[in-house]
Amino acid sequence: MTVRSLPARGRRRIALYSHDAQGLGHVRRNLAVAGALSHMSPSPDILLLTGAPEASALPRPPGCDIVGLPGMAKDQGGRYRARHLSVPVSELVRLRAATIDAALRAFDPDLLVVDRHPWGFRGELEPVLESLAERTRVVLGLRDVLDEPARARQEWIDDRADLAVRRWYHQVWYYGDPRVHDATTELDLPPGMVVPTGYLARGRHRRQHTGPGRPVEKRYVLGLVGGGADGWALARAFASAPMPVGHLGVLVTGPRMPHAQRAELHAIARARPELRVFEFVDQIDAWLDDAGAVVAMGGYNTVCEVLACGAPLLVVPRTRPRSEQLVRAERLAGAGLLDVLHPDRLGAAELGGWLAAAVDRPAVSGSEIDLDGLARLPALATALIGAAPDRDHEEAHDVA
Repeated sequence: MTVRSLPARGRRRIALYSHDAQGLGHVRRNLAVAGALSHMSPSPDILLLTGAPEASALPRPPGCDIVGLPGMAKDQGGRYRARHLSVPVSELVRLRAATIDAALRAFDPDLLVVDRHPWGFRGELEPVLESLAERTRVVLGLRDVLDEPARARQEWIDDRADLAVRRWYHQVWYYGDPRVHDATTELDLPPGMVVPTGYLARGRHRRQHTGPGRPVEKRYVLGLVGGGADGWALARAFASAPMPVGHLGVLVTGPRMPHAQRAELHAIARARPELRVFEFVDQIDAWLDDAGAVVAMGGYNTVCEVLACGAPLLVVPRTRPRSEQLVRAERLAGAGLLDVLHPDRLGAAELGGWLAAAVDRPAVSGSEIDLDGLARLPALATALIGAAPDRDHEEAHDVA
């Protein structure tokens, strides 16, 4: 028997884990991280594990591929369920864990970046973290706001998250500016582990726009409701709001808005020539560049993208089952970077009045906070794993 071995691999391997329970925020943030890490020298191979099927339609950098996990979702009360399969959550977790374990063992990453939950969804990462512990650097990525501080702290304790961090993780990348809000102070994290990166705002991956044609024949304002699953109230108010003189209103419903709700919005648009409604656009920053003003929910990615482009922004935040968007909006409003309208005060007239005034405002500079987190990620990753492979990976190629 003769065995011919392949040469040691020439590129670093980075895996990203995104648990994706509500909306598209987690996967969009991880794709932004992938785009930043693709600028390492030499460029790494990147594998994103996600339960969001929309990931395949979103821009991703060269050298990045996707492993789809069985999807999960949250109901209005914050309870988890399988998104598509008719299985209990416990069985869904077993299936997801087996898929993750097989993919990461085969990919054998030099660096694993885990989004938000150090154990993964209901502990689904634990088996593979144990198996990768000796050879893979592991980073926990935390968005700027987890929830209202006391609740975030209690959830961290209840999940025994500090145990996972101390056992397997090498760093915590905090995707925010501590001068605005520091979620890590609420958590029991080992000294020296936290690296504030700044907001992942400027420099998001771009490609040639392939979505629906932009309404360039007129100036326009944008209405955004994230994935759309819980964006109906804001979408309806925007669709009914008086648009600023000389402007179109462009509403993006998100792919997860129920069909009946989208149909009603399209019916409104048919009666309003100044309103356009789209379900999904593959690269929202191409639309943000020319928007006169933006009305949106307060998810991390949307806020980052709007702050990076400088358009005036009104956030109507989600307040249930988490207060994350409300806390974020209030902190950034305190820095003078956006306006906030509580959803209890939401109405078409309120949006119309804000839009009319906002289109005459100058662009927001964003210089008051750190928006350059993406530019720092390649150096952080290189410091953890080096610029070139330092271990051989041999595998049987031919057996005779």
